[in-house]
Amino acid sequence: MRRAQRKWITYSALAAAAAVLLVVLISDGSRGRAAAEDRPFDVSGLGSYVSFKQGGYDEYLTKHADADRPSADIRISGGSFSRTEGMTAKVLDEFEGVSGQLAQTGDEGSMTWEVDVGQPGLYQIGLKYYTVKGKDSDIERELTIDGEAPFREAKSLIFNRVWKDESSKLERDGRGNDLTPKQAEAPMWREAWLKDATGYYEEPYLFYFSAGKHELTLSSIKEPLVIAELKLTNPDIAPSYDELANRYKEQGYRNAEGVLITVQGEAAVYKSDSMLAPYNDRSSPAVEPYHASKLRINAAGGWAWRMPGQWIEWEFETPEDGLYQIAFKNRQNYLTGMSSLRTLYIDDEIPFREAKRIGFAFDSAWQTKVLGRGEDDPYLFYLKKGRHSVRLEVTLGEIAPVVRTAENSILELNSIYRKIISYTGVVPDAFRDYALEKRIPEMAGVFREHSDRLQTIAAIIEGPDGGSNDRSALLNTLAYQLKDMAERPDTVPSRLDSFKNNVGALGAWLLMMTEQPLAVDYLLVSTPGAKLPDPDATRWEKVRAETASFAASFYENYDDFGGEEGTGRSVSVWITSARDQAQIVKRLIDDSFTRQTGISVNLKLVSADILLPSTVSGEGPDVALQVGNEVPVNFATRNALQDLSVFPDFDEVRTRFEDSAMVPFAYTDGYYGLPEQLNFPVMFYRKDIIEDELKLKVPQTWEDVYALVPELQKRNLQFGLPQKGLNAQGNDLVTTDIITLPPSPTFAMLLYQHDGQFYKNGDTASGLDEEVAIGQFKKWTDLYVNYKLPIQVDFANRFRTGEMPIGIIDYTMYNKLVVFAPEIKGLWDFVPVPGTATADGTIRRDVGGGGSAAVMFQHTDDKDAAWQFLKWWTSEETQLAFGREMEVRLGASARYPTANVAALTKLPWPTADLAKLMEQMRWVRGVPEVPGGYLTGRHIDNAFRRVVVQGEDPRETMAYYVRYMNEEIAARRKEFNLP
Repeated sequence: MRRAQRKWITYSALAAAAAVLLVVLISDGSRGRAAAEDRPFDVSGLGSYVSFKQGGYDEYLTKHADADRPSADIRISGGSFSRTEGMTAKVLDEFEGVSGQLAQTGDEGSMTWEVDVGQPGLYQIGLKYYTVKGKDSDIERELTIDGEAPFREAKSLIFNRVWKDESSKLERDGRGNDLTPKQAEAPMWREAWLKDATGYYEEPYLFYFSAGKHELTLSSIKEPLVIAELKLTNPDIAPSYDELANRYKEQGYRNAEGVLITVQGEAAVYKSDSMLAPYNDRSSPAVEPYHASKLRINAAGGWAWRMPGQWIEWEFETPEDGLYQIAFKNRQNYLTGMSSLRTLYIDDEIPFREAKRIGFAFDSAWQTKVLGRGEDDPYLFYLKKGRHSVRLEVTLGEIAPVVRTAENSILELNSIYRKIISYTGVVPDAFRDYALEKRIPEMAGVFREHSDRLQTIAAIIEGPDGGSNDRSALLNTLAYQLKDMAERPDTVPSRLDSFKNNVGALGAWLLMMTEQPLAVDYLLVSTPGAKLPDPDATRWEKVRAETASFAASFYENYDDFGGEEGTGRSVSVWITSARDQAQIVKRLIDDSFTRQTGISVNLKLVSADILLPSTVSGEGPDVALQVGNEVPVNFATRNALQDLSVFPDFDEVRTRFEDSAMVPFAYTDGYYGLPEQLNFPVMFYRKDIIEDELKLKVPQTWEDVYALVPELQKRNLQFGLPQKGLNAQGNDLVTTDIITLPPSPTFAMLLYQHDGQFYKNGDTASGLDEEVAIGQFKKWTDLYVNYKLPIQVDFANRFRTGEMPIGIIDYTMYNKLVVFAPEIKGLWDFVPVPGTATADGTIRRDVGGGGSAAVMFQHTDDKDAAWQFLKWWTSEETQLAFGREMEVRLGASARYPTANVAALTKLPWPTADLAKLMEQMRWVRGVPEVPGGYLTGRHIDNAFRRVVVQGEDPRETMAYYVRYMNEEIAARRKEFNLP
């Protein structure tokens, strides 16, 4: 049988080789080299369309356009602060090799210094700092001068931590695949200018100081910091390359002889972001190193290296003094018709002005770029013998004013959209004349201005040849629509929906334009003009590699993360999420669990819907991770899961979680799961709309909500309520069972705030026929019947446009908004949900919780080993490590909603936001799961729609569906011989 199988694989491989050969020959002959020249954008025509955000940096600079740039150098020692507020600070005489008056700041509160400015003018502010142990996230501060933030962007200043591979030696799993190296912080003293973290402004911020005494205050938003020094100065401007080249000639520098140094991209020494771990690239057999069937860590950067401010640094050693050229083997197949821009640093300095914007042009294949003004005119760098560093930092370059202008357009177009819907509503009457040109006289002018602006941006992107591309098509479409609506304002109501969608698409375009990805295989430091290796593989090398990869696909299993099977104790674990999560779990197991206990773990990545059939067939795992809250009780009723409460230290383990988190896993005096994630709702709101524009207060109680909704509806704005929960990424929760639907978070909130319950009589019957439940069901449906709240809510998009400036939704929406809507950064916030006032004045803010669980199966042979794994997995240390690694690899959008309370407090939340989360968490109540309870959420939804859509009576409708719920509960209890 094996011989026949090998023979069949060989024939298949030969057939595949023929197909691959044909594909390679065709693609190699038709592959387009750099779709566009490495040219900068001409943004000179954009000046007339620049608009300023109110209170923004552009507006601030305009006010001080005539101010001088003094050459003074004012230095302030960190420890000479005049006062602190809400912060426990220390003055240090020495820290990590630096002596003097140093200040150790906390992660909350503020610190103020006094500064005496002799010459009035604009200054850059620099900071010498050391990152101390915190929550492994970037440091964030707010700057105020004399008690006020000089401009809006100064309220969020980011200081990077420095990261490195924990080990320079790559480890491999039991199947011979390279493991992604773990990222570890490399704390060090750094000097940084206060600048824009989004990259919208290339140069550091300028701050105006009049002559005399001033106060500088840094308020902690996130993470502690040691500050050695602040300085106010205007640093020297880097020379042009021609000026530097003339200096080289004057000083008689000569080319280095016979040097070719190769530094692998994955061997980077430092990086600005823990997401920038080296990775496996299989796009070409010419990538070093390469294996046809095994995963090899062989590249740096890629898609993760795309956001402004991110940098990667390499080191090398030169054998002699002299002039060198530098080249990068890179692949930039992301930005069609554009270059990915980088700023070059040599030994921590920008060597010349042109190095601020080095473009890597689009190409579908790997290419070697020699830094310079052309293939025959490389930049030359004078390097002394010894160790040197090269750093590439993502920059927007000349794109920066383009994205700033587009962002302002989004905000202004959304503002005019809100004015329009204040008269028309979100679904205008097609047969009504709203006379918008009279009611909003500025509307046509705004449309024309932004039409011209977007056309100008499109022309800049298309370049002198005027060829349309995927980045200009949307701009031209929206520009045409705006121009036509300005000329025909009577058509605006009928086109309102497409207008909103196009502006929303412009927001996605904005995010796309700020992304500058680039992959690096290796860099070359060589004698100028040296012959460099061919960056791409030959046709026959590609054929051979593709054939070998195809043959390996028959025996390589990339979803199995287990090592070689041993003779000791072992546990089989299934994880139902994604490959990134599985890789992190596998590394944690190898680094911690197996090393501490000696128990090996066979980890497999599986689809969530395979768990039930595999359990029924007896082929399931010992432990399953990240299963829905509905799974434990449903499986426990069928004797498929192990009761965890029988273990002697169970009571100690359960103290890791809020009592509410354990509720869904309770069944017949036992517990059949441990909570992993805990999700619950909070209230998000747009500060710029609710507080600044409408002058309204954020509601504290439901009475406040009832008062707020009409105020919003006067302007046709909406208050949002959730119909179902969200997952960890802020997206709608999807269940694998078409019947199972968790109860509405809004109904659970109202029910629990009035001491209602989903089940009664020892969970043997539905509690939704009780008077309190009927009353809260009517109150819930009245919000939709009487106040006309929308049933289906695309909260992220409506919140982004301001159409829904306030709403209650799961707190994981925070993760989505941080990444999804960068243009409203700093314009929104969240608070605990509105509550119900009690007689003593206390506001009850009870909410229902959701999440996921880890379970042990009844058929497990070594239950003690499986229990040790569950204890390890849900421990503070492991949950914290997993949460931080998730954010390290995937960014802030992957912040983990762990159910372990101690671990949650140590994840990189801003201090003020964490306090609000913890306040809401103490009001979370678990939603119980009972046999037959899987129909509860579905019938609540049925009853809701029958009342809201069909106009039925709430009391009769709920009573009708409670009968179905009770019948199902009774049937299941009878089936499982329960009393």
